[in-house]
Amino acid sequence: MARILYIEDDANNRMLVRRILMAYGFQVDEADNASKGIEMAQSNPPDLILMDMSMPGMDGLTATAHIRTLPDIHNIPIIALTANVMEGDKEKTLNAGCDGYIGKPIDVDTFADEITQYLR
Repeated sequence: MARILYIEDDANNRMLVRRILMAYGFQVDEADNASKGIEMAQSNPPDLILMDMSMPGMDGLTATAHIRTLPDIHNIPIIALTANVMEGDKEKTLNAGCDGYIGKPIDVDTFADEITQYLR
């Protein structure tokens, strides 16, 4: 099954998403900040990246834009997983280079299917 890298600063969110994805057979790697997530993606490229947009230090928009400049990993699908659900937020994430956008709180019943549609 696919390996997903989840970049998220909140430990509770990481635990919830990890449990859901693992229940559907996904392998989940986690990073608690964007810099660590970029390093992990470069050293062991995942099949997909779930990116929180609001993190201290480097935010998800900046991290996504940076990943898109890195030759070895620029084609990995990146899905914004964020509580930012105001008008214009989805467009900001897509303009930064995200392939998709999932708002928090996530729908446990549809989350794995939403992720699967982005796997190439």
